[in-house]
Amino acid sequence: MDVMQEVVRMLDEVLSLNGRSASFAADTPLLGAIPELDSMAVVSLITGLEERFGLVVDDDDVDGNTFATVGSLVEFVQAKLAA
Repeated sequence: MDVMQEVVRMLDEVLSLNGRSASFAADTPLLGAIPELDSMAVVSLITGLEERFGLVVDDDDVDGNTFATVGSLVEFVQAKLAA
């Protein structure tokens, strides 16, 4: 499974970006750069990631750095998968 591809797909779905995520790279900024990524969207995104990847994300696991860029979010998911 390509974690980067799946995370980008989740971002597109949850944020209703209508394909805008196709140009996302690891260094694409998220939090503060994409208006659709508000607090409710973060919760929906975490729930979606848990379902898609079979993860459990505790409140203490998430901070602003997790959603800083596409790459930081991918690294977070990869670390949870390796745990």
